[in-house]
Amino acid sequence: MRRITIAIDGYSSTGKSTIAKQIAKELGYVYVDSGAMYRAVTLYALRSNYIKDKQLDVDDLISDLNKINLKFIFNKNLGYAEIYLNGVNVERDIRTMEVSENVSRVSETPEIRRQLVHEQQKMNKQGGIVMDGRDIGTVVFPQAELKLFMTASSEIRARRRFQELIEQDQNVTYDDVLNNVLERDYIDSNRNDSPLIQAKDAVIFDNSTLTLEQQYKKIMDLVKAKLGSQNAGDKID
Repeated sequence: MRRITIAIDGYSSTGKSTIAKQIAKELGYVYVDSGAMYRAVTLYALRSNYIKDKQLDVDDLISDLNKINLKFIFNKNLGYAEIYLNGVNVERDIRTMEVSENVSRVSETPEIRRQLVHEQQKMNKQGGIVMDGRDIGTVVFPQAELKLFMTASSEIRARRRFQELIEQDQNVTYDDVLNNVLERDYIDSNRNDSPLIQAKDAVIFDNSTLTLEQQYKKIMDLVKAKLGSQNAGDKID
């Protein structure tokens, strides 16, 4: 069966990671959450006191890049890989509001982007990968056979994110989450290095009113079209 590269980009809290995991599992592909890598670097910066009052000490963080080891390790119980920072599982730690409030500042730093993009590109040798992020279809894998650009209204995205944080027992308000969503949208879309934009050949996918099941079906239809009905086989159907 021919193996393709699937790049999923889009705004924060559009469910990119959730749908990417589902697609990768169904196809037997490798799933990589590129955003987790930037979040892990942000967590490192916070723990090293390189971020204070939302101000990043860029020079100190850049000088520490050779001390930051990121690795994805597959968790068979969950069915996907979790990210490890210097040998420690930080999958839960990187999902806090504090990390969300600072990750865009870390990810807009050109030196950090260059290093992580290089690491991401090394993960895709022969296709068979689903990666989500902000610049996967435009910078990391511009040759990807299938590119998706996911979006939804800011209010709906904030509501989804707020519910996730509440379920994790985090003390947040909806207004705080909405403001964070809007701020991240602005920073991600206006940074000089690899801004969040839709690739010219990407399929725009607005999931404001779609359930997870509806999203999955629509995207798998796109995957089938790319693979061809014969290559897709019974596994997808």
